[in-house]
Amino acid sequence: LLWLMASNPNRVFTKAHLLDKVWDSSFYGDENTVTVHIRRLREKIEKDPSSPAYIKTVWGIGYKFECDNC
Repeated sequence: LLWLMASNPNRVFTKAHLLDKVWDSSFYGDENTVTVHIRRLREKIEKDPSSPAYIKTVWGIGYKFECDNC
């Protein structure tokens, strides 16, 4: 998940797209899986997970990895 997003900085991914790319279409789950993993990644890489600097939420669409010096 992190590799996919960091390899495409500033690109917005929908939860459905992330679910399909990281887990395959045979995975039995829903988009909340992505939400949980995003939260866990933020806890590991962000200084303040409640105000993320890298993994940003794009309201109504999904998530993006934002990096100014990539």
